[in-house]
Amino acid sequence: MSRYLTFVLGLALFTLSFTSFAKPAKLSVEDFSKGNDFSRVTISPDGNYVAAIKKHEGKNSLIIVDTTKFAVTHAVAFPGNAQVGEYHWVNNERVILEKEYLKGWQDTPIYYGELFAVNVDGSRGAYVIGYHGEQQTGTRLKKQTPVQGTSYLLDPLLHDDKKVLVVTYPWTATNEPTTVVYEVDVYRGLRTLITRSPAPMGEFLTDHDGNVRIAVSSDDYLNATLHVREPEGGFWKELDLKGINYTDISLKAFDKSGESVYATASKGGEAESLIKINLKTKEVTKIFQDKHVSPSHIWVDEVTKELFAIETEADYPSYSFVDSNSVKSQRLKDMLGALPGSQVQLVSSTEDDSKNIIFASSDINPGQYYLYDAKKNKLRVLFSARGWINQDDMAQTTPLRFKSRDGLTILAYLTVPNGKAEKNLPLVVMPHGGPIGRDHWGYDPEVQMLANKGIAVLKVNFRGSEGFGMNFQEAGYRQWGQNIQHDIIDGVKLLINDGTVDKDNICIMGTSFGGYSALQSAIIEPDMFKCAIGLMGVYDLPLMYEEGDTQARSYGVNYLKTVIGTDEAELKAFSPAYNVDKLKAPVLIVHGGEDERAPIEQAESLEAALKKAKHPYEITILDDEGHGFYKEEHRTLYYKKVLAFLDDHLKL
Repeated sequence: MSRYLTFVLGLALFTLSFTSFAKPAKLSVEDFSKGNDFSRVTISPDGNYVAAIKKHEGKNSLIIVDTTKFAVTHAVAFPGNAQVGEYHWVNNERVILEKEYLKGWQDTPIYYGELFAVNVDGSRGAYVIGYHGEQQTGTRLKKQTPVQGTSYLLDPLLHDDKKVLVVTYPWTATNEPTTVVYEVDVYRGLRTLITRSPAPMGEFLTDHDGNVRIAVSSDDYLNATLHVREPEGGFWKELDLKGINYTDISLKAFDKSGESVYATASKGGEAESLIKINLKTKEVTKIFQDKHVSPSHIWVDEVTKELFAIETEADYPSYSFVDSNSVKSQRLKDMLGALPGSQVQLVSSTEDDSKNIIFASSDINPGQYYLYDAKKNKLRVLFSARGWINQDDMAQTTPLRFKSRDGLTILAYLTVPNGKAEKNLPLVVMPHGGPIGRDHWGYDPEVQMLANKGIAVLKVNFRGSEGFGMNFQEAGYRQWGQNIQHDIIDGVKLLINDGTVDKDNICIMGTSFGGYSALQSAIIEPDMFKCAIGLMGVYDLPLMYEEGDTQARSYGVNYLKTVIGTDEAELKAFSPAYNVDKLKAPVLIVHGGEDERAPIEQAESLEAALKKAKHPYEITILDDEGHGFYKEEHRTLYYKKVLAFLDDHLKL
């Protein structure tokens, strides 16, 4: 018997269309710590059903809605600590989904590679791949056998109602196995081996006909090796791209002919462009490039697999189109006109493009999902991500650019509290994690929580951030403790000098690398910050080579050698735990006891140094959390501690 639960929610108990309701100007912490009600909304290939991830008793469930009656026809929720992960339509009547597990010691759910498929009416539910299958014994009747590995959907093969392609990462003694592609029957779970990756940890790209054509692998998180093969299969051959003068190549989609592939790539370290590579001639055609930023998203039609739009975020989100006259491009343009002031994304479509799921959000709007019916020219609200948020209570975010002290152009985002003049404001600086990440314009509950308390928030895309080209990213290598922090500090000085913020009313806080930056910036500029808050931060750089999941893999060690180096003296000079004597700001440390990325030893190293120096600090260890807060109650606790700490050290 399949171990999953179903529940059907009648319209009397469950409303599918949500509108914001009036809320008091000052909101509770829980309004911001609570997760999204709805996410990942998609439509079936024939348009008869819509599916969405819905929170149910604190876990993700999958609901399926009839688009004619707008009634829930079926919902899937796993028992115990299991929940629904990613999911995909595989034909008009069936979805395939990941089963993942909520573990107290993990910051995010654990996925063991179990793929479960079920019809829209709840029938024929079955695991189609995973470690739970039956052993094949003395019988001619084929059975689904166990797979000792973690499997993900590679291609739903929408032209084939019964088969999908799955990529499996085998559980082996090595941390970097050779990956495998199977063709899997979505009803019976029978599978056929299609290919193995020619190099460890290979990722694959299929063409418009579902042929596995390209394998991509990397041994340092940074550079990729490509292998190609013919549509009919055969041996893999390494694709020599040394002569094309592009680096950081990331494949996105094949063109209609199947002879060329679209990819993002960088030339001379500039922001990445969208290029088209002919796999036979190696001829490269540049399709698009923004002057400042790399594409933030390449939009590919999930049915035709044709690339139709390039989304960028130089300041605010914007689009460019590969074919401005295509149906998808025209549809997206129409939706941008219908929903002004929003970041509009066409996230799912029917096979004939007659219906689309649209997601619209902004800096003050957590987002709504719409159903657009092209035949009726009608746009209908389906779900709100956070229906309890009134966008009139939210604070607007504005992009700004400035020059760092050594001449780099830096993009930052400033959020100013509603009803406040941009003068002498209290400020919290919030560096992002990574450091190979970036901040975007959009709704951020943590930022809005601070703004709701009357605090301005500055987020800086310092050197080392991704999305601005490899020159900009590499400018942050071995500069964690110096030039990266100078960029953050220079952004603060800009706001001080123009009178936007009160120079004596500033704190800094961040998560992961952001926690590191909070402490390190406060060490470099001890008189600038009245307090520093580190959540799951890294504070002892030499320790990164001894503890944590990054150093556990060879390509993780290669990454560390590239971005922080191996010079012991430099690593200690850039480590807050070795430099607390320069610190003046009181410190709040919050850490997960089971954090594998920034293990608890990082917090212990900093605490020992603070204690030895008799420096004022507070520390909270959440024993059953990892690298971040997956549990809502832990986010609530953290937010309350942050607000109390800020209230003690800022004039609010």
